[in-house]
Order: sequence, then C-alpha cells, then structure tokens
Amino acid sequence: MKTNWKWVAMLLAASMTFTACSDDNNDEPTPNPDPTPGVTNELSENITEDMTLEAGQEYTLNGGIHVTNGATLTIQPGVTITAVHDDQVDYILVEQGAKINAVGTAEEPIVMTSESKESGAWGGLHICGYAHTNAEGGTGSSEIGGATYGGDNDADNSGTLQYVRLEYTGYAFDEEHESNGISFYGVGNGTTVDHCQVYKGADDGFEFFGGAVNVKNLVATDCEDDSFDWTEGWNGKGQFLVATQASDVDSDCLMECDNNGNNYAATPVAHPVLANLTLIGNGGDAQGIRLRAGTQVELYNTLVSGKALPLTVETTETEQALADGTSIINNVSLSGELTSEEGIYTNDMFVAGEGNLANQELPTTVAGTTDGGTTPSDSFFETADYKGAVPEDNDWTAGWTL
Repeated sequence: MKTNWKWVAMLLAASMTFTACSDDNNDEPTPNPDPTPGVTNELSENITEDMTLEAGQEYTLNGGIHVTNGATLTIQPGVTITAVHDDQVDYILVEQGAKINAVGTAEEPIVMTSESKESGAWGGLHICGYAHTNAEGGTGSSEIGGATYGGDNDADNSGTLQYVRLEYTGYAFDEEHESNGISFYGVGNGTTVDHCQVYKGADDGFEFFGGAVNVKNLVATDCEDDSFDWTEGWNGKGQFLVATQASDVDSDCLMECDNNGNNYAATPVAHPVLANLTLIGNGGDAQGIRLRAGTQVELYNTLVSGKALPLTVETTETEQALADGTSIINNVSLSGELTSEEGIYTNDMFVAGEGNLANQELPTTVAGTTDGGTTPSDSFFETADYKGAVPEDNDWTAGWTL
C-alpha cells in the first residue's frame, strides 16, 4: 500500500505539501493545506517548520524524524501514525527548543503504532529539553538520534502529551541500544504529560534521563525490560502510575531507579516524588521496585505485587537516604518483603514506617485499591487517600488503553 501511494505523492508533488509554515504574526500552527481524503501522508523528513497532523488523515512514519529547534509538531485527536519499518529504524525525536503538542481525548486517543504488530518494531518517541542532567559535563546525547539534551532550565516546555498510546516500540539498534516507548531527556516541568500508555514495548516503557518533568496517569503494559526507569537525577513528580506484565513476557523490573550509574553521588541527585502507583508483575527473579545507584525517592500510597522481590534497596547512598529520612516511603504495601543489599535500611525499618505493610494479599487487577494515607502537600497532587492508582469507581484507563 505504501509503495502505491508513493507514486501518487510524486504526481501530486506540485500541489500537495505535508508541512505547514508558520506565519510570523500567528503563533498557531498552520494546518496542512487541502489534504486529500484516502491518501496516506508519509513522514520521512525532518520537521523544520510548524506542522499539523490532521484528524481524519492517515500518516506513515518512514525513518528517524527530528522536530528541530523552533518547530512545533501538532497532532490532532484520533490521528494514527504507523511506522513502516522499511529497512531503517522509525522514530520521532523532539530536539531542544522544539515542541510536540499531541492532545488526544479518551474517545479519540492519538496512536503511534507499527505495521508489524510485535514488540521491537519501531523506535518510539524521544523528547530532549534544556532541564538538568547530572551526566558528566551537564549535557548528554540521546541514545537514539544523537541529539543534545540538558541545561539549567528546569521550567523548560517541550509541549503537551495527552491521551497518547505507543504500541510495539523497542527497536534494537545494537546490543547496547534499544529504544524505549517514551524517553524524556532533560525535559522540564513546563511540559505537560498525562494519560499516556506504552503497550508491548521490547525495552522500557517510560524512561527519564534527568529533568524535572511531572507526569500523571501513565500506563506501561507488557514491556519486556523495565516498565518505568529513571537515571541522571530526575526529580519530577508523578501520580497515578500503572505497570502490568504479562505472564508470557520475559520482563525485568516494574520500576528501575538510579541516580547515576557512573557516580552514585552525582548532583542534582535523583529525587522524584511519586504517589498512587499500582505495579503488578509476572513473577520471575526480577525486582518490583529497584532503588539503587544513589537515588533518593518519596513514595506514597503504592501497591507492589507479582514479584518475588517486590522492593529492593541497594548501594550505601540510597539506603542511607532512606534510613535518615531524606527519602520517604509511606503507605506502601508489598506482596512480599523489602530486601536490603547493604543492610542499612531493612524490612523491619520499612514496616515501622507510616502505613507500610509487607506480605499482603493485594488486588490482582489494575482497578483496585486499599486503604491508604494522605498525598503529598503539593498543588500538583490530587487528593487520593488510598493505595493504588485506579479506584474501581473511576477506571481512568478504560476506553483509550489496550
């Protein structure tokens, strides 16, 4: 199908364009002129000017596409982008100074998928910002696309993602580089991220490389590596996070959490504040939540089940922060016990914490909560005095997720 329409696109080249230029006196993206119904629009070149992908149109992704500094990619509700995987990796990367405004709805989510309906088929979405990273030198280069990220603007704004589903990501470039569902590289807290799902990715679902971006209502489903992953000093906030792993998928951690694997004491130290998580594993030897490499954390109102090791703590810096109260774990229930590598913060210390419980029978479905405690006193967090992410009377995952 793609090959046939490529000839159509060549014949219509004089009258059609798949980019839209922004007017100097108008901040709104200019829609694509007169899109032709039934014609598949191919995205195969970098986006250097404002572009809008319109509802009712079909789009294919062919290759690695960068949204470059100064350009905004706007995606309307209900749009589907299909990676064609034509002898090259397909991915979308938003560079520093660029934006993506992908705003779907529960009834019309934006879907980024692949012709090949299997994990690892394409390279996912990558966003690079000007917020901090504790990588050596204060900047880094994205694992995919080699784009620069990092800086000193934690309020940086890379756009908006709402009601967006990514399917079958995790393309392996080589043995060391696989692509996540959504990668946040030094993304600032001026960026809006909520109601996003990564479905059947071959690598991590959501990964944070430094930055201060805040997130809500995220779902990682059947990812083969970690569902959530952070490193390089991420210190954003998160609420209502869900991870599930299928029994027939060889998954790793539900949440793998580092400060910096090369320098455990690197600053700024990773210190996210997270509330109302439901993490359900598929057994095996991997951990549920793995806190290590100097990371700090504040974790509230969380359920972790389905892993033999639901919560492990490693490295002196990470365990000491828990022992001295720099890190906080309150109102967390585990299906097993906390495991300590260094013996500084133990299971006994965990269960002595406010509202913490070990060896619990926990809900086996996403929509299920238990009694909890207060949420952090911060305007970002909604009042949710229960443990877990999805109340049975308000299944916010229904309709737009797989």
